[in-house]
Amino acid sequence: QVQLVESGGGLVQPGGSLRLSCAASGTIFTINTMGWYRQAPGKQREAVALITSGGSTNYADSVKGRFTISRDNYNTEYLQMNSLKPEDTAVYYCNAEGSMLGRGGVRSDFSSWGQGTQVTVSS
Repeated sequence: QVQLVESGGGLVQPGGSLRLSCAASGTIFTINTMGWYRQAPGKQREAVALITSGGSTNYADSVKGRFTISRDNYNTEYLQMNSLKPEDTAVYYCNAEGSMLGRGGVRSDFSSWGQGTQVTVSS
């Protein structure tokens, strides 16, 4: 199994910044794509930012120029959020997709989610 643990959410004033982290652990063979999603009350979960193993990134139009996704060599991804707005308020979830090693070294695909972290932007 692959587990994702998030940290870094909280309460911030409009215009402020937060940095989210998500660490993946388990019998990981490779992680192809990591991403951040969010879900506001009464709304569907939406993709915020994605990053591939090659470093290519993709952002939702609503966060372009304000959010930056990155990842290190130790299966951890980050979301730097600047110039936060009240409409950024949501529960943020990290996701990772790739392949893992099972019993006997057999590889299989995985898609795992973090537990979610609350981000509240309010004065």
